[in-house]
Amino acid sequence: MRNRFLTGLALVLLCVWPAAARVGDAGPSAEGRQGMVVSVSRPASEVGRDVLRRGGNAIDATVATAFALAVTWPEAGNLGGGGFMLIYPGGKGEPVVVDYRETAPAGATRDMFAGPGKPSAYAMAGVPGTVRGLALAHARAGRLPWKDLVMPAVTLAADGFAVDEALARSLNRGLARAKDFPEFRRVLGKPDGDWKAGDRLVQPELADTLRLIANRGADGFYKGAVADQIVAEMKRGDGLITAEDLASYQAKERKPVHGTYRGYDIYAPPPPSSGGVCLVEMLNVLENFDLRKQGRWSPDTLHVMAEAMRRAYCDRARYLGDADFVAIPEHLTDKKYAKTLADSIAPERATASEELAKDIAITDESEHTTHFSVIDRDGLAVSNTYTLEDSFGGKLIVHGAGFLLNNEMGDFNPRPGKTTRTGQIGTPPNQVAPGKRMLSSMCPTVVARDGRAVLVTGSPGSRTIINTVLCVVLNTIDFDMPPREAVDAPRMHHQWFPDRVSVEPALRDRHAAALEVLRARGHKFSDRRESQGDAHTIGVRPDGYVGVADRRLSGWAAGY
Repeated sequence: MRNRFLTGLALVLLCVWPAAARVGDAGPSAEGRQGMVVSVSRPASEVGRDVLRRGGNAIDATVATAFALAVTWPEAGNLGGGGFMLIYPGGKGEPVVVDYRETAPAGATRDMFAGPGKPSAYAMAGVPGTVRGLALAHARAGRLPWKDLVMPAVTLAADGFAVDEALARSLNRGLARAKDFPEFRRVLGKPDGDWKAGDRLVQPELADTLRLIANRGADGFYKGAVADQIVAEMKRGDGLITAEDLASYQAKERKPVHGTYRGYDIYAPPPPSSGGVCLVEMLNVLENFDLRKQGRWSPDTLHVMAEAMRRAYCDRARYLGDADFVAIPEHLTDKKYAKTLADSIAPERATASEELAKDIAITDESEHTTHFSVIDRDGLAVSNTYTLEDSFGGKLIVHGAGFLLNNEMGDFNPRPGKTTRTGQIGTPPNQVAPGKRMLSSMCPTVVARDGRAVLVTGSPGSRTIINTVLCVVLNTIDFDMPPREAVDAPRMHHQWFPDRVSVEPALRDRHAAALEVLRARGHKFSDRRESQGDAHTIGVRPDGYVGVADRRLSGWAAGY
């Protein structure tokens, strides 16, 4: 029976997924028979692909790609941030999530951001988790020596690399907003004007930091000279991170959130990420509707998607936080609970967001992550999302070390008890506490069937992340879109508050009539002018892999 199913699936996929490029080729779309890496940066994707070629597995390629991105995409690739890595072993063990989310320093307090005024970049820095997380994943199942995986990033930083148009834009934007951060301007600035495609970016101090990590492992970051540099930086601006905070930080292995959707298995990260719970809750709700029959761009499909999003994000605010500090209700991913939510959706009327949360006091007060996907010849898949929070974090480069610190403390609920119609959340589960991990929306995801990964995806985008992933998954499963079409299709977002549906310009332009029907049902729309997400995705075919970089920002798929 299993072989018959796989044969049928192979015929379907070969019909609907045309070749993206020559096998082993690279570009915004590519094919590979032995492996695939898709990220926002060409040099980083090629570093990961070369690791696969040398016999490394997907975890090795993930480690190498992540370190390379810390050099080639400083807006979000990082040493000084954190994230989540979903490892799907392809029938050779249980999926696992490596949680390397940042933590609040021991000196943090519940009300530290409750007062007026904007906190400093130093106060906003959480204890970084990236290096420990990559080291934990490598220790768990890496194949190649650690040093061999870090040294390509050392070379990129020491010798430099050619800046492309996307990176030039990113650097110029960051520099324009970093007038109060002289170290940022010194390290990432260009003495003779703006960055342009073809210029060479060299980062010798970052190379020295990476060399220490290559030689000493994670202790080369959390102890010794680099740790001393971080602590000195904190003292320079009255920040909270201490040597003890750094030395005691631990990445954690967690069980993924697992759901099913129309016969497919869905794996995504658990709290302190809200990604897995919200994604599975929304899919469970939408499973009660015949989306295929309704049509992808029909008013009915867009309506129930917005209503499912609204309900899941309300539950996110009500219940979700670091599971080591708060109890997460099990019913959130239960299909019976989803049926009650589905039944509460009026077919011809939008639900007012305030109707969903009469237990949460509402007042009237006021995206910059990166995702990459990897798969190897054995079907071991890794979906990794990591971040500094804002673009370039807090613009705070550690003096002499060449890397940026995060400003992730801003992901805690800043003002306890103040949840606003404009989107600020003040509910208890995600309030600041020492050692606590701030709630995230990161949602690295693997969709599987019959023990095989069929889709590896994820996205940046702050609270839009989960809905970007939802759109890609629905496009693939319900509407049979091949990976390129599933990623390119316009996206939408609703996050409970503000009570607005946000749609990409392409959706507004191409499906204006459907949106007018939604307005008549009571939906309100934000005036979104920019794109949503950056979903670098891998689709699995019977004869290999299709890698598609999301063209909304930049990206490169490298297969072999």
